[in-house]
Amino acid sequence: MSGEWEETGDDQGLSFDKPNYTDVTESANNDFDNGTSNENNGNGFYEDTSGGYDSAPSYGGRGGRGGRGGRGGRGGRGGRGRGGGGGDRNGNYRNGDDTEGGEHYSGNDPGMDQVKTDKPREVYIPPLPTENEAEIFGSGISSGINFDNFDDIEVRVSGENPPAHVESFDSAGLREEVMVNVRKSGYTKPTPIQRYAMPIVMEGRDLMACAQTGSGKTAAFMLPMIHHLLSIEGMDFYSRAPYIVIVAPTRELAIQIHDEARKFAHGTKLKVCVSYGGTAVYHQLQTMNTGCQILVATPGRLIDFMNRGAVTFENVKFVVLDEADRMLDMGFLPSIEQVMAHQTMASKENRQTLMFSATFPSEIQELAGRFLNNYICVFVGIVGGACNDVDQVIFQVEKFKKRKKLEEILNESNPKGTLVFVETKRNADFLASFMSETKFPTTSIHGDRLQREREMALNDFKSGRMDVLIATSVAARGLDIKNVSHVINYDLPKGIDDYVHRIGRTGRVGNKGRATSFYDPEADASIANDLVKILTQAGQQVPDFLSGSGGYGGGSFNGSSSFGGRDIRDSYGSRVDAQPVQQEPEEEW
Repeated sequence: MSGEWEETGDDQGLSFDKPNYTDVTESANNDFDNGTSNENNGNGFYEDTSGGYDSAPSYGGRGGRGGRGGRGGRGGRGGRGRGGGGGDRNGNYRNGDDTEGGEHYSGNDPGMDQVKTDKPREVYIPPLPTENEAEIFGSGISSGINFDNFDDIEVRVSGENPPAHVESFDSAGLREEVMVNVRKSGYTKPTPIQRYAMPIVMEGRDLMACAQTGSGKTAAFMLPMIHHLLSIEGMDFYSRAPYIVIVAPTRELAIQIHDEARKFAHGTKLKVCVSYGGTAVYHQLQTMNTGCQILVATPGRLIDFMNRGAVTFENVKFVVLDEADRMLDMGFLPSIEQVMAHQTMASKENRQTLMFSATFPSEIQELAGRFLNNYICVFVGIVGGACNDVDQVIFQVEKFKKRKKLEEILNESNPKGTLVFVETKRNADFLASFMSETKFPTTSIHGDRLQREREMALNDFKSGRMDVLIATSVAARGLDIKNVSHVINYDLPKGIDDYVHRIGRTGRVGNKGRATSFYDPEADASIANDLVKILTQAGQQVPDFLSGSGGYGGGSFNGSSSFGGRDIRDSYGSRVDAQPVQQEPEEEW
């Protein structure tokens, strides 16, 4: 289990919104410095075998790696996981909650020079987004030969008085400024989610939309929202109070949505800004200070800007949660609640709230009811199922034979555009280093790499300078990487929904794709039953070793219902008292 959560920071110090998890495969040999506080010095006491999950309290000083105290006098962070300690703004110890991550304060005192951090500190300023029209409109994935198969996909709509769907972009009623950009993007025919979602948003209704990966969800909400903003008279284009707030779970997905929004707003006065961790705060604030109508953000940086008073919501007309199943789990739900409850945020009756994802379990639907008002549900295809345009092959491979099998597969066909998923950050770097020493140009992407390195790795892969990208699950969420021809699950994920998200990086928008997975009976038996069902529904061959595996624990996937293939209100009405879903920590970077 590995995961790095969103970092936020200014030019003086860092505050951490969520804990930094270390690969459990690593031994707990983390070093720490003596803490400094107003009371006395103290060392963090580190649990010997937990790999960074527990830390005993550090009285007045800084805790161990799992329970870090004050950074140069700044308040201590809660110990990771069970019984974590925390600190007040003076570095004094107090008990933490018995939860993943504990609680923390971020003090006002600057100072980083006395702190030994887990990774290097960098004030990163990303390059300015391109103004070249060919580059703005040339980054998307062109529709493939199977695009017309979208017409045969079943769409289920529920809710009170849903508007009729549209058959074309021309009949959607979009302003000409928007239609110009639709045509420049090469869009000729809307996908099912676009046909049904656009009129719902245009009519001012809240929406819960669930569709397969690679089906055009971003355009489905972005086009009608931009249309609406262009209709507002007397808009203050120099205000940094956004009219649209879009929240995404990962930094790269936020960057991608930002690029899509800029594309559809091209040639208008609308200003699109993006805020995410790992980059210089002052740079992002300067960008927003010149005006911000559309803000795309990760939860951690958005909360940081809220607390600074740098972002307010008095102008907000739309709130969008992309990858909403992750945004409403235990990791991000508190942040979303903070945003929705902000004193300047309009009530759910006075704003439009839109939620999009490829999976929508019933418990997540229940949580969504807290934020949605008289919403319409749209479910496209087999929700939670794999795209039929992806050819899935599964090999039985023992742990220590995976590397040889990977080499064999890459040698058999053109390796260009191969995305390889592993479970740990350490293995991502190790495998990338090994593959680079062979004939395959390879890079890696995960939460422990600096933001500059992460963006460089992804750009190298997108541009073709690197044939192979080794990634942890952070790259599985929403990334629209052009020309991904092959996804390889070197390590299978623990849950079937993550499998669907991973292989959904290929075979997008009607293009053919290929997915290969290494199944280790000792490690992956719990997912076997669900793999069989996914393969069967997609019309793929089920290998004998899977059908007879007798896997334990699976069975959570039973068609579309487990992933939210139906509106839960059809059964028992919408409940708003649901508890957040326990999810394994996920990298937000």
